[in-house]
Amino acid sequence: MNQSELIALNGALSNEARVLYCLGLRPDADKASGLTNPLNYRKLLALLNSKQPILSLGRHINQLLRELADAGLVDSQNECISSRSLNGQQLLLPLIAASQTQYQTLHMHWQSMSVEWRPNQRLFEDLSQLVGLLDNQYSDEDIGEFIAYWLSRPEVNLTQFQWTQRFVLQLKKSRLTPGSRHKIGQQFVTATAGVAADENAKKLVEKYSAKPKG
Repeated sequence: MNQSELIALNGALSNEARVLYCLGLRPDADKASGLTNPLNYRKLLALLNSKQPILSLGRHINQLLRELADAGLVDSQNECISSRSLNGQQLLLPLIAASQTQYQTLHMHWQSMSVEWRPNQRLFEDLSQLVGLLDNQYSDEDIGEFIAYWLSRPEVNLTQFQWTQRFVLQLKKSRLTPGSRHKIGQQFVTATAGVAADENAKKLVEKYSAKPKG
């Protein structure tokens, strides 16, 4: 278990998801490619229910796999992890080989946009620094707009690296558009809570506060 995996496992994950990764997926995964053995839902359910029955259906396994995917610990090579069974398929554990080439696995698999898509967070932060994105906080609306745009172009297939890169560049483009934000250099960043007075307002306050009281 490397440091990248430990950091991800200590994130917002259920204990069942951690057990699934540490005992169900990681031990037999190929250390060079990061590929797991073909998934066996029956064995995984038996592992998770070893002391008392907790999970009973394949979709329960998928829910845990989605948790792990959101944390960057697993990746489905052929499709996004949803309610569809992945029994018998292999998954990629991208952080196993992180020490070899950090983002190599993100270049390996091509996919069209889907409603479940999310940027790779570590790559997002690194690319934000590289392109000089000052305000790299994004909302569900930012992701929703990006997904909605590319869902209308199903012919476009990109890798996770390229999708994340496009998302970063779209955010930077939006930050260059004037709006209800503070300007820093050529970019507009989200305003923090508080009241900002312009120069005219300040002059009016000074003018009337300086008048003698009669």
